[in-house]
Amino acid sequence: MNKQKRLMMFERLSQAIPNPETELHYQSTFELLIAVILSAQATDKGVNIATDKLFAVANTPEAIFALGETGLKEYIKTIGLFNTKGANIIKTCKMLIELHGSIVPDDRVALEALPGVGRKTANVVLNTAFGHPTMAVDTHIFRVANRTKLAPGKNVLEVEHKLLKFVPKDYLIAAHHLMILHGRYTCIARKPRCEACCIYDLCEYKAKTHNDSDDSND
Repeated sequence: MNKQKRLMMFERLSQAIPNPETELHYQSTFELLIAVILSAQATDKGVNIATDKLFAVANTPEAIFALGETGLKEYIKTIGLFNTKGANIIKTCKMLIELHGSIVPDDRVALEALPGVGRKTANVVLNTAFGHPTMAVDTHIFRVANRTKLAPGKNVLEVEHKLLKFVPKDYLIAAHHLMILHGRYTCIARKPRCEACCIYDLCEYKAKTHNDSDDSND
C-alpha cells in the first residue's frame, strides 16, 4: 500500500467518523485508566455498566483504595478476570497515592510500572488522555491493519511499529480510535461489512465481498 492510498484511507475514515473517541465512560484521566484496565478481554459496554456504578461512589485513587479488594469486586464482578483486575487496581491506586500524588503520570515507563498496566493500556491512556501519537493495537486494529494491508504484521508490536511509521502524520493521534471504530462496526471479524465501507476501493483485502456501488463513500 502506497503513501497516497494511506492518506486517502484516513481522509475518508475521518469523514465517516468525525468524532473518533473511546466508547468507555470516563470524566477524568484516573477514571479512564481504571476503565481501560477493566476493559482487557471485556466489552466496553460491560465495563461501562460496572464503572457507571463504581465511579458514582469512588472515582479517585483514595476512594477506590478505601473500598479494598472486597468492596471493589462487588462493583466489577460482572467483568471477566475481575479478581485479578481488582487486586491490580487496588495496588495501582496505592502506587498512585504514594508515588505520584494521586495523579496519573504522563509517562510510559511510570504507567507500565503500575499493576495491570501493560503496553496497550499505557498507549490508550497516553493517546486518549494526553494526546500522544501512540497506537494501542487491540484485536480491531490488528485485524484492520492486516486485512487492508495498511500495516500488516505477525504480532501486535510489529503492527504498532508499522502504523507509527505509515499512518500520515496529521492522523497519528486520531488513527487509534478511527481504526478501532471502523473495525468494531464495519470491518468486523466474521464477515466484514464491505458494502458499507468507505474505504472499500482502497482496501487490499483479497477476500472482501463484492461491492456493486460505484460510490465507495456511501
